[in-house]
Amino acid sequence: MRGEASLVSDQEARTKFAPLLEGLGAGAFDVAEELFGFVNLLDADPRLERALTDPSRPAQDKVRVVDELLKGRAQDATVEILRDLSGRRWSKLAHIANAAEDLAVDAVACYTAVKGETAQVAGELAQIHSALIDLPIVLFRLSDEYSDSKARVALLDELLAGKNLHQVTIQLSEHATRDLRGRRFLETLNWLIDRFSSHMKETMVTVVTAVPLSQEQSDKVAEVYARKLGRNIHINAVVDPAVLGGMRVEYGSEVTDHTVAAQLKGLKRQMAVAG
Repeated sequence: MRGEASLVSDQEARTKFAPLLEGLGAGAFDVAEELFGFVNLLDADPRLERALTDPSRPAQDKVRVVDELLKGRAQDATVEILRDLSGRRWSKLAHIANAAEDLAVDAVACYTAVKGETAQVAGELAQIHSALIDLPIVLFRLSDEYSDSKARVALLDELLAGKNLHQVTIQLSEHATRDLRGRRFLETLNWLIDRFSSHMKETMVTVVTAVPLSQEQSDKVAEVYARKLGRNIHINAVVDPAVLGGMRVEYGSEVTDHTVAAQLKGLKRQMAVAG
């Protein structure tokens, strides 16, 4: 939970830099990458966070710290954003990193919007979520804060190899396991899907079936969830023959599984208990 000062600072910064990020075009991808890198740096160095958030320290001193770290090593837009964040008030040390992360996601969402690929990235993130949701051991390894971050990223890259995913999907997925930030991997994916859905002004609902949905089925699911959530719905249809039949619907952390595979799994559990 963020304090009021942090909420105000975060929102003001995002509003201020929205036009800048939108105007960067393809360059927004590199700015996002640099901001994600700075988030990782802040999370690993509480002394740096303290230096940039200490309310008793003059703003120009904090700006000087940013300049010494990044001048000549990062895009001008990245430096401008981080200089601004360092001059704002934060309720807790970690909140400046939260704001930098928010702006990194905004930057990469602007990049995909310029290319008309926002829905593609949101859909691919949802597909990764759907593919991993029933793999608890894999999810544990991707969310294990005591393991080496490079090992977590290597595992993820191995899982995603050959999937022909958008570079932003890979960037965000790697961020979700590299920089856990006190979250589980799927929790971060859900947050990212929500953020991209917000940029589309729609809510993403993933529907997993053994064969492609008909248009009538897709429209029906969209209608049901539009009534339930009171928002415009974007259906992300995923075909997975392993579910055998039926339908699994995923929205955020909510999963409604009426697939044949789930029913068989439940039957096996009942037989094991009975035996």
